[in-house]
Amino acid sequence: MASAAAAAAEWEEAERKVLVARKAAFGLPTACPTCLPVLLYLRMCNVPFDIHVDSSFPDADHIPYVEFGECVAFNNEKGGVIEYLKEEKIVDLNSKHPSVSYSDVLSTKAMVMTWLSDALQYELWLASDGSIPHDIYFSDLSWPIGKILYWKKTREVKQQLGITKLNAAEKEEEIYQKANAAYDALSTRLGDQIFLFDNSPTDVDALFLGHALFVLNVLPDTSVLRSCLQKYDNLVNFTKHLKVQLLEADSDSSATGLGSTDPSSSSTPRKRASSGRMQPVRGACSFAQHADGLGPQIFSASD
Repeated sequence: MASAAAAAAEWEEAERKVLVARKAAFGLPTACPTCLPVLLYLRMCNVPFDIHVDSSFPDADHIPYVEFGECVAFNNEKGGVIEYLKEEKIVDLNSKHPSVSYSDVLSTKAMVMTWLSDALQYELWLASDGSIPHDIYFSDLSWPIGKILYWKKTREVKQQLGITKLNAAEKEEEIYQKANAAYDALSTRLGDQIFLFDNSPTDVDALFLGHALFVLNVLPDTSVLRSCLQKYDNLVNFTKHLKVQLLEADSDSSATGLGSTDPSSSSTPRKRASSGRMQPVRGACSFAQHADGLGPQIFSASD
């Protein structure tokens, strides 16, 4: 409780919060499917913040992270940035929904973070020609290093999804069946509301909106996942409406207090964990601890 109180106090006292994410692309302030929900969550919480871009370490698994005062909340600690901000009672959208069933929120969130996340990972790394991951993660690296890291990531995703040469077709069908089931359940849950629960946002809205924005703005017209999502008009309208409200307000961010994007700036993670403990940054090698023959490939964050 003491550390939570200290972190909350640090948050309140911080003159400015900084979100470090991967770079903008495809008309989005960050084209990273992991970073985008964090940005959206902060926007939904009306938190003023700046976005810093780091192109030096594109595959670091501690990105995204949020700096506030002397504290840092990393993606690869305590369940991620959003979970940390909720657990430490710093900003918790879900607390505004006392009448909503916790199990309903949890089950809906689980669909987004498993079935939809798996489908997106499959399309991004295994069902594409590699040009989209290159633009998001590797375009600032030399060609050989980017190629090696891409190959290692595709192998990692295959292992995570349990895909082999023998079951590839069966696994693909299963992945898309689950994605369709998730979209159907989310469409039913949303109905004609503005948000998924009680017409005000939760962390599930931020997670799904990040997913949907990526699918509709980044994946190609030939994408199976994109076609699946486009069958649900209310989910598409939800995405378009909130994109205008939360992202296209960037040009007037000083007036709205929603934060600003500064792609030219850089940020080096501080050596203090979000809990207030002093520690070195960990997890800076994510897709590969070592690129064969190249030694350790260390990456840092400053979107």
